Amino acid sequence: HDALITGIRDYFQKLGFKKAILGLSGGIDSAVTTVLAVKALGKENVRVLLLPSQYSSGHSVDDARDLAEKLGIQYDIMPIKPMFDAFESALHTQFEGLPFNVTEENIQAQVRGVLLMAMSNKFGNILLNTTNKSEMAVGYGTLYGDMCGGIAVLGDLYKTEVYELARYLNEDDMVIPENSIVKPPSAELRPGQKDSDSLPPYEVLDPLLYQYIECRKGPDELIAMGFDEALVLRVLRLANINEFKREQAAPVLRVS
Repeated sequence: HDALITGIRDYFQKLGFKKAILGLSGGIDSAVTTVLAVKALGKENVRVLLLPSQYSSGHSVDDARDLAEKLGIQYDIMPIKPMFDAFESALHTQFEGLPFNVTEENIQAQVRGVLLMAMSNKFGNILLNTTNKSEMAVGYGTLYGDMCGGIAVLGDLYKTEVYELARYLNEDDMVIPENSIVKPPSAELRPGQKDSDSLPPYEVLDPLLYQYIECRKGPDELIAMGFDEALVLRVLRLANINEFKREQAAPVLRVS
């Protein structure tokens, strides 16, 4: 907590930045990042965009709005469906007859990235990235979409650590809506989507990633430790093939 606040504040001061902007989705990563940013920079220097898609749940928007109002920060609600529809229309001829897949999911994330970067450029706000270490490790993010940003605040925190940090932030004051903490994590880019559709549960994934990344255990060692062989091979493959994404990610605040 203290290291992240120091890191945000130092990054902005040393580079001559003052104001931050980020996308607030109603999920835990953006909620934690927003609270840390307000503590580091002051509420007058933090602005958030709520960028619901047609697949965003009503409570996600409500949770994001509740947090912004509780923190007293400026927020704007900008639904992305009209822009997503324009992209679909422009690509209709080329995509005709092909099913909805990760391409359309990524377009939604990239539309959000364009809007956030436009606001960043126009008003001189630095975009805070909200990707966590678990997602970055296995490539669960969209280049030029939710991976945009000037600095990745949570990039050195595993998802399970983000949950712990959220609970810590709420100890004195229930600032982060409980629903943001307890609901199943989701990118909300298709109907009923949950992170667990694509990834092992974070309480399973994170211990494996920790042993692989921090402790430098290889596949044979991980399997000998009791991790499921199929899981080990799948996760290590994801980690290795997504190096190109990490090379293009925002700079990460290192706290481990």
